[in-house]
Parts: sequence; C-alpha cells; structure tokens
Amino acid sequence: MKRNELQQYIGNQAQAGGSRHYVLADGWGRNLRGIDVNSGSGLQYTILPDRGMDISLASYKGVNLVYLTSNGETHPAFFEPEGLGWLRTFAGGLLTTCGLTYLGAPVTDGDEQLGLHGRYSTIPAKQVADLSGWDGDEYHIKIKGIVEEASLFGNKLRLERKIHTIQGQNSLRITDTITNFGNTPSPYTILYHMNLGYPLLNEDSLLIIDPVHTQPRTPVAAAGMKDFKKLQKPQADYQEQVFIHTMKGNSNGETSVTLQNKKLSVALTIKFNINQLPYLIQWKMMGRGEYVLGLEPSNVPLKNRKELKEENTMPFLQPGESSTNTIEVVMSEI
Repeated sequence: MKRNELQQYIGNQAQAGGSRHYVLADGWGRNLRGIDVNSGSGLQYTILPDRGMDISLASYKGVNLVYLTSNGETHPAFFEPEGLGWLRTFAGGLLTTCGLTYLGAPVTDGDEQLGLHGRYSTIPAKQVADLSGWDGDEYHIKIKGIVEEASLFGNKLRLERKIHTIQGQNSLRITDTITNFGNTPSPYTILYHMNLGYPLLNEDSLLIIDPVHTQPRTPVAAAGMKDFKKLQKPQADYQEQVFIHTMKGNSNGETSVTLQNKKLSVALTIKFNINQLPYLIQWKMMGRGEYVLGLEPSNVPLKNRKELKEENTMPFLQPGESSTNTIEVVMSEI
C-alpha cells in the first residue's frame, strides 16, 4: 500500500512493523539494551547495542533462524578476554562480530596476550540512534551506532554501523564503516560470525555455495572435506569442522551463500562483496545441543595476528583511512 492508504487502516506505525527499544531485566543479560525490529512481513530480529550492535535473535514467520549458545544474551561486563574466555559470553545469534584488531585462536603477539576472536562484540555502542521514518511510500527502519576499539598508546579503530530494513521486505542490510582515528597504522581484521540453527538448520537443509577454493582448517576438517555441504543429524562426540572458502564474485565482486530448507519452504541468503570480504569461513558443528552452522564473511582467512604478521598478510588501516563492508541477509520462500 501507499503511505496514505496504509494510514487509513492503522492507528500506530507499530501495527505494520518498526522498532522497539527496551532493557533486559534478568540473569546474564540484566541491563543489556535491546532493539527488536519487525519488518511487518515475517522477518524479526534483535539488535544489542551493548554488544557492538550485533544481532542475537532472528526469526522468519515464526521460524527460528539462529543458534543460541547456553550463555544466551550476556552483558559484556562478564567478558573474559584471556585465552578461550570469549566462549563464556558468546551468545551466537544471527551476528557476532569478531575483531577489530585481532581475531582467531589465542596467541602471544610480542608482549601482548590476545584471546579468542577479539574484543569487538563486548564493546557497547555509543550515539545509538533510531532514524526510522517514511521515505515517500516506503517506511525505512534504520538503526545506527558507533563502536570504538581503542587504548592509550595503542590502536584506535572506530566502526560506524547502520542496520536497515524496509517495511514489507524480508531482508536486512548491515553497512559498517571502519576508520583508523589514531596517528599510527593499525591492524584491521574483521569476521562476521553468523550462526544458523534449528529448525532452519537440520539434516534436510541444503548449503548452496560456490567457492573458488576451499581449505580445511584442521585434520578433522580435512577428513570431512567431501561432505562439507552435507548437514547431518545431531551427533554424539562430534568434533567441529572449519573450512576456509575463497569466494567467487561477479564482475562487481558480489557473492552469496544460501542455506535452504525445502521442508520448511524457506531459504536464508547472505550476500557480501569479495572486494571487501574475500573469505567465507564455514563452521560446521553437528554436536548434540551444540548444533550450528556458522557462515562467516571475513577479510582474513581465520588466522591470528601473529600468523598474519609472519606471512606479511596483515591488513592495516593508515591514520584517517576508512574501509566499508556491506552484508545483506535475505529471506525467501522456495
């Protein structure tokens, strides 16, 4: 409907979709800000400003799309940066951002101890703004926030995130602009840890992906190479398998990966650009109660800072330099 036609039927914009802001009041998530977004036509998701504007819950027409860890939505005050402590506050969800100056396995880089996957997802956003409103006959739901990973005498990176959904369309677009606001070059690594779960993910699901090259991360993954597209029922004692895909893009660098479930008649597609994010990390975990498929666009092939430095492949942002990434999640019926 056009705007004037729709407004004859409704008394409040929330009837047709929009955003809702609140604060969680219980457990590990107490005092955590949340923003629920409703597309008005089936797609719903939750933004967590206090966790870097990441996205936890997501569903489509009542069907859950994501895997949530046993931690759930956890306040960043409980973050343990040492070693594998990141796992104690990792919620999973539609998006957990890893970075911005390091990610991957824990390592000692010079005199600095780097834990798993970086600090980004535990940094609260500032200048959070809801810019939703009408643009002609389209109602645009727009949420914006700024996250800064910085330290005295250290690296200083700022990420400005915009999350955008048009009412009546079952998609969301994430646009991140990362800027070095310091005076020296800064390492810049980022991985978009997107975690799909039951019932979208089950043994009937199909992974549609067309990489140029695929590299298993471990010997366990190497043993599962021929079945990396195959999704099994939950297994006892399953060991995670990680595959590093170098993605193929079109003439503009655009690429995508899709998880579809024909029994549910639904598909989720992640679109991104290989000129920004050339790699897609696949985390295949078919364990009982820990049943998840991670599809993770990244600017590095899941290597920690020490490995990247030793290989002379570490991405840097120069003082004042910016880099922009765009990721789109699209729901469709099949």
